[in-house]
Order: sequence, then structure tokens, then C-alpha cells
Amino acid sequence: MDEFHRDLLFLLHDVARLLRVDADKRARLHGMTRAQWAILIWLERQPGISQKELSEILEVEPITVARLIDRLEARGMVERRPDPRDRRIWRLHLLPPARDVLLEIDDHRADMTRIVTEGIDENSIEIMTEALMRMKATLTQEAHTSRRGPDPIVTETREAV
Repeated sequence: MDEFHRDLLFLLHDVARLLRVDADKRARLHGMTRAQWAILIWLERQPGISQKELSEILEVEPITVARLIDRLEARGMVERRPDPRDRRIWRLHLLPPARDVLLEIDDHRADMTRIVTEGIDENSIEIMTEALMRMKATLTQEAHTSRRGPDPIVTETREAV
């Protein structure tokens, strides 16, 4: 049974799930959703991103992002602006009221980080962060490789053998 509780993949999944549950509760206290918070964070990091690009980053359907943006727009936090080169594309920008919410989100993120790392020394946190970054890079590269299909040079070599 101890091996099950120490299974890396289950632990990663459970920690991520528990963080999502906590973030959902925190967002609800502000009358928002975790998805809305995520959009605000991404718009702060990448001003002018399109709805389509944002839907790809968040891994949700474009209509889902459109509805979330509708709600944020109604709250005066986000503005859609037409792309100057392609009128079919809407570029998303934060408005001043979003800045206060982003400061609150930052406070919540810092609190969540403090809670989740309580009792763990700085060196272990750094090692864990580096390991997770490596895992993410590996999986990201693997995902890009599998989308492109097999490497033709490797395939030709295998067939020749």
C-alpha cells in the first residue's frame, strides 16, 4: 500500500487536483472562476493574444474562451480589439480594473505556494522545481514529436535494418 501512496504519477495528479480545488475556492470568494483567473494571468503575460491562441494555451475550445472573455468584458476587466491585419481576429487586452484582481491573485498564489512548500527546505524546492521543469520539457517535446509523426530518417534507417 505504501508504494501506491508514493507513486510519482498519482502524487503529481493529486497535488495538482488539490491545488485546483483550492484555487477554485479562492476564485469563488471573489465571484470569479479559476478559468477567469487563468485568462487574466495569461493576458498580463501576453497582452494582445488572440482568443484562438489563448484557447490553445488553456487547452479548451475557442467558444469556451469566448464565453469567459464575455464575462470578463462585462466586468470591465478585458477588452477585445480587432487585429489591425486581420479583422476576423480579436486581440485581448486587460483594462485597469483587472490590475487590482491580478494583485489579489498574486497574493493568493503566494499564499498557496507558502502552504504547499511548508516544511520543505529551499534546496529541496529548487531541486523539485528543476525536476518538474525537466519533466515538462520532456513531455512537451514528446507531444510535438508525436504530432509530427515519426522522424523520416529514423524510419528509413529502421526499414533498412
